[in-house]
Amino acid sequence: MKKFITFLLAMLGLNSACSQQSFKNSGVEDFAQLILQPNVIVLDVRTAEEFAQGHLAGAVNIDVKKDDFEQLAQQQLPSGKTIAVYCRSGRRSAKAAGLLAKLGYDAVNLKGGILAWQEQQMPVTSQPTHEMDTFTTPGGKTLEIHALMHACIRLVADGKEIEIDPVGKLGERTVDYTAMPKADYILVTHEHADHFDTDAIGKLSNDGTKLFTNRRCADMLGYGNVMANGDTASVDGVFSIEAVPAYNTTPGHLQFHPKGRDNGFVLTFDGMRIYIAGDTEDIPEMANLHDIDIAFLPCNQPYTMTPDQLLRAARVIKPRVLYPYHYGKTDVTHIPQQLSQDGIEVRIRHLE
Repeated sequence: MKKFITFLLAMLGLNSACSQQSFKNSGVEDFAQLILQPNVIVLDVRTAEEFAQGHLAGAVNIDVKKDDFEQLAQQQLPSGKTIAVYCRSGRRSAKAAGLLAKLGYDAVNLKGGILAWQEQQMPVTSQPTHEMDTFTTPGGKTLEIHALMHACIRLVADGKEIEIDPVGKLGERTVDYTAMPKADYILVTHEHADHFDTDAIGKLSNDGTKLFTNRRCADMLGYGNVMANGDTASVDGVFSIEAVPAYNTTPGHLQFHPKGRDNGFVLTFDGMRIYIAGDTEDIPEMANLHDIDIAFLPCNQPYTMTPDQLLRAARVIKPRVLYPYHYGKTDVTHIPQQLSQDGIEVRIRHLE
């Protein structure tokens, strides 16, 4: 019996050395099983430089040594999830797990850190991972925003999966949609290959998945709920969609996104309004957008906006939070400072 109790405590990561802790410790084998569970978020608390050299696939990176670690954790880690934490050797992650536990999270620390993980020949990757932010709606529900890559965005709205412009591969970057839950809803803005990928749509779809797109994409797929500019839809009582214009205005660029063909979308979920602009320039119709909480604005001429156009668009729309996206090699790092006096919080994510 004594041996059994000792074994059970070891499996739970509980022993006399950590009995005072409010988080659990886990060995590599158990940690590897834990992070396969759908309610678990993997958190790397090393520096960005260490993270870039190799990390666990899908990990969120928040440096525990940053003064605002707790604030960033609350922004990016939804409540109700288990946070699987690791660092280089397990020391920094133990500190982080303790801080997370005090914030109310269920935290599990990887004993020995990524060094122990690699000693057991477990996989790491140097590919950029997606970042996640969480928001609380006016009605008290949770919205997760997963920045996957370029124009690919995953929203989790009170547990419902919404995929925007899912694409599996762009250059050397990939998104493994087989590792994600099936989508309840898929929205596609237009048919360009960096927004429209039939293979990714197939991997995300099941019999219950509903797709909303423009006429061109619906015709190419052979199915889908067609929305033209100005159309609205109420979706299962979960959220509403408004299809809004998205097009080029600069002479010589009009052929990329002609007026009337493509959509942007405004989603309203439990009182929170999210504007996903699609491929567009700073068009006059943006003045008709009101009470936008979160906006995704593209920034890469000749296809979408220049940085100056994005700044103009942001000041017209006045979102509470702005994500530049679809920006490729365009430098958007100056945008947060340029909008700092406008009351707009700018979040730069890996949406190149």
